[in-house]
Amino acid sequence: MKEENKKDEGKSSFIAEARREQIIEAAIRTLDEIGYVKASLAQIAKKAGISTALISYHFADKNDLMNHLLMKLVERSTTYILNRVRQEHTPQEKLSTFITASLAYQGTHPAHNAALLEIIFNARTADDIPYYKISDDEEDSLMKELQHILREGQEQGVFGAFHIDVMANLIQGGIGEYMLNSALTRKVDLETYSSELVAIINRAVRTL
Repeated sequence: MKEENKKDEGKSSFIAEARREQIIEAAIRTLDEIGYVKASLAQIAKKAGISTALISYHFADKNDLMNHLLMKLVERSTTYILNRVRQEHTPQEKLSTFITASLAYQGTHPAHNAALLEIIFNARTADDIPYYKISDDEEDSLMKELQHILREGQEQGVFGAFHIDVMANLIQGGIGEYMLNSALTRKVDLETYSSELVAIINRAVRTL
């Protein structure tokens, strides 16, 4: 009997997780299509083909759903990039892969990027503070990895002397600019931007 109960619990947990994933995916598509302001639980439920009550069973409200979605989006992009970086061996290879993988994720997951931006620039905390103004005390995993690559390159003597925090933010800024600048994306394709940025950064970090 206990064994059967465990199996039932496992099955229920799997179904619940699958349902939550279905809601998350519907929320991504909804944010991409109509934006954060217009994205209600009813709209997301319609996109998922389920009832609003079912969403409310899994998430307390729209803010709760968006918080979960934000964490999921960050987790997915981080995993995608780090898995590729950690297949490389030298600091130069890791740095180039970090840039190309970051941009490749943007290109292959445009709806994810749109949803991420909609949440960051439109969602607010209970104190009515926009998400983009919140200072995160926990160090960003991607920034931490990038700083490690730069530090490793300097320690091995393959990168020159520069302020690691400044260089890391410069690189992340260059990566993020392509996602944020629609005028740029219309003029320069992703592959060209990626190769140009890699070349520019490689010249900036190498020893003289």
